[in-house]
Amino acid sequence: MNARPALRQNDFSPVAAPQLGAWSPALSVSVVVPAHGGQDKLDLTLAALAAQTYPAHLMEVLVVDDGSRPPIRLPEIRPVNTRLVRVEDGWGISNAVNTGAKAADGEIIQRLDSDMVACREHIEALARWHHVTDYLVTIGMKKFVEPPHVTPGQVFRAGRLEELFDLDTAVPSSTEATIAKTDGLRRSRNPYHVCTGPTFALPREVFHAVGGLDPTVIRGEDTEFSYRLAMYGVVFVPDLDAQAVHLGLPSQHRDRERAVRAVEPYLAHRIPLRRDLRKDRGRRWLVPYVEVVLDVTDTSESVVRRAVAAALDGKLQDIVVTLVGPWSRLSSGERFGLSDPCFELRLMRDLFTGDERIRLIDEAAPTPAPTPFRYRGPVDVPLHRATLERMIESVQKDLAGVLVVDLPDGRTARLERTSALGRACLLTSPGDDVDEVISATHGVRHEPPDRFWPAPGQPEPVTIPAPPAAAPPVAVSVETPENSLFRRLKSALRPD
Repeated sequence: MNARPALRQNDFSPVAAPQLGAWSPALSVSVVVPAHGGQDKLDLTLAALAAQTYPAHLMEVLVVDDGSRPPIRLPEIRPVNTRLVRVEDGWGISNAVNTGAKAADGEIIQRLDSDMVACREHIEALARWHHVTDYLVTIGMKKFVEPPHVTPGQVFRAGRLEELFDLDTAVPSSTEATIAKTDGLRRSRNPYHVCTGPTFALPREVFHAVGGLDPTVIRGEDTEFSYRLAMYGVVFVPDLDAQAVHLGLPSQHRDRERAVRAVEPYLAHRIPLRRDLRKDRGRRWLVPYVEVVLDVTDTSESVVRRAVAAALDGKLQDIVVTLVGPWSRLSSGERFGLSDPCFELRLMRDLFTGDERIRLIDEAAPTPAPTPFRYRGPVDVPLHRATLERMIESVQKDLAGVLVVDLPDGRTARLERTSALGRACLLTSPGDDVDEVISATHGVRHEPPDRFWPAPGQPEPVTIPAPPAAAPPVAVSVETPENSLFRRLKSALRPD
């Protein structure tokens, strides 16, 4: 496997996968097939897997029986290395996939639905990319067909899907149109949208690093998982050679309106980039849109109080404030005297503990995942009510990884994109310049502070709408703080 290349955004053009049938696979693959009933369709799925071109000694199949009644059985026509795993705790597709992944021995996890019939080259097509580099997620293609009267033997012997199914009348997946419009996702703003579950492959280490699928997400679990993969920094690669058919039409065809409504609550809480789902004023969401990180070490309580108030009173309300300081020094069992050397720190702890929008931690994490943006700036430079909204508008225009605002006193404030930070973590070693890597993969931009901290009395410019996938947040009317950045910095820097 080659060293990890610094791929820009989701453009995987610099890496080339080997041609099908003209290379020697080396990585082992575990195909995880969650199943709840549907024995007849599963038999066809396993027959297709038994005919794969990927070497049999490098492929295992784990059929995860998610409480089927009657229990799932393994048919006669199946891959050589096929195991039946029964779910002991929990239920649902996410839990079943996680159960299979935990039992898997392969270096690559291939997720495949139990009502999918894959072409012979399917596993090989998706696995070949992972032999090139190890932070890709490969996505297979699918079309929906009415289940025909075919036998597992016919599926096993067929050379092409066209021999079994009328693909001219098949219903294409909506994701294929998105893939075509975005140059195979190379120009996609949010490529995780098309990684919708029935067939994708990724390194086993990446699967576990992001925590697997979330069993509490009952609808849209694949999209939520793919979003977390995006925050981790992966690149999504669709492979048109990895064809498959889905036996039966999607549930949306039966009742699209209800299907969409059933998914919305789960995605609204967990995917902050879906701004269209967060239009309710005054709401709090499970995953915030922005984390504001302030280092409060050796800072007075009054300065921190102003900074926190400014952050929470901004136009963008979908945030959480993280105060970084030596909180672990404090013991709750000690008396709090007025001469306490940690007086300011204790005062802040007692002031902010209990506010769900404020977190107290000793050290900031490498990335704020799954929160998509992080702001870091001097604690004595409170945010203007429009700062965060305008910074996000700025980086969303070209999907820059970091926006650095050069303050008048030589310090900086910065907005960081989590997916860019995640990519940098994958590509750097301790001591490396993270911004240098982000500059190559997403771009680092410097701008003056005028637009983000407008001077007192300066009219606010008209808000420029962000792209649909990252629509601007709901604004609320809040008074502009009198203690503006420019006034304070001018005062501090004015010669005596």
